[in-house]
Amino acid sequence: MSWFISPKQLLQRGVLGMNSRNIHYIARHNCRHLYPLVDDKLNTKQAAQKKGIAVPELLGVIESQWQLRQLKQLISQREKFVIKPTRGSGGKGILVITGRDFDYYVKSNGRKLELSDIRRHINNILSGLYSLGGKPDRVMIEALIDYDPAFTGYTYEGVPDIRIIIFKGFPVMAMLRCSTHSSDGRANLHQGAIGVGLDLLTGKSITAVQHNRPLKQHPDTGKAFSELQIPQWQAILELAASCYEMTNLGYLGCDIVLDRAIGPVIL
Repeated sequence: MSWFISPKQLLQRGVLGMNSRNIHYIARHNCRHLYPLVDDKLNTKQAAQKKGIAVPELLGVIESQWQLRQLKQLISQREKFVIKPTRGSGGKGILVITGRDFDYYVKSNGRKLELSDIRRHINNILSGLYSLGGKPDRVMIEALIDYDPAFTGYTYEGVPDIRIIIFKGFPVMAMLRCSTHSSDGRANLHQGAIGVGLDLLTGKSITAVQHNRPLKQHPDTGKAFSELQIPQWQAILELAASCYEMTNLGYLGCDIVLDRAIGPVIL
């Protein structure tokens, strides 16, 4: 069976192309002076905290080479944490540590890193290797989310997140992004994660896709996506909608994770 479809057919079915989205929605409904708030993850986190919106715990920020001296102290008492470039995109540069083995830091795929490996990765972030436009960047170190057990079997070696598109304050589209072995534990579609379309009314799964091909079950766990029901769905929608007032952007995407203890939080 062929899954290719012509642009005309996509248009007839109401599918919005990226160029049309960029011109008629992002550019038209978002004032450009507001972009720095959402182009930088640290700025977004701080804005959310001011509004009382739940976010993952911030363990530390590294803005320059000399601050790397603080790295061992920042992570010495943490078995699990995430390192992110503040201006990265597409999941690039995100390093997820899920455990410790004596002096080693263990990634979700089981690979062990030394402290020097983490320092090298942070150096690469600071130099702009993963940032938009290759400009020098900052580094955020966050607590790792302990995802809700309702997602067991729907993700592999990583934390699943929910992407909700908000238009003028209203949720209009949603999907769950599930990490896989091929995505290296990251919930990024470009790197091999699975996108699961969600019904906005109920939070139930509709269709799952990986690498532009439909799936009925997770390739690593065998869990059927037809059984998927997102818990606390109403609270998740309300959290996403609150980002409209936080950012004043008419069109935006919110990434949300469901923590076992805290509940829904904004990434």
